[in-house]
Amino acid sequence: MKAVIALVALAVYASSALAVEEKKEASPAQKAQQEKMKACNAEAGEKGLKGDERKSFMSTCLGAKPAAPATQQEKMKNCNAEAGSKELKGDERKKFMSECLKGSPS
Repeated sequence: MKAVIALVALAVYASSALAVEEKKEASPAQKAQQEKMKACNAEAGEKGLKGDERKSFMSTCLGAKPAAPATQQEKMKNCNAEAGSKELKGDERKKFMSECLKGSPS
């Protein structure tokens, strides 16, 4: 009986801990900025920029006005570069790519 009570208490504690960890949803402007940061970071990585060159590039890239909507090929390139920089493999990479391609506005 004590074991059952302990398990119930543990389940209640675990579920309340998960509820506390809920994250606030980012605003559309924040999401757009995050996507821009991802794209600029991926491009800087592809170009192999480091140090001051990277800082300068990132500043210019993030300050640039939004370009025309990205083509599917551009989205694929950016998402692939980001997945590579995160060293994702297998199912984790597939899931990331799917979310990345869906989340990028076109």
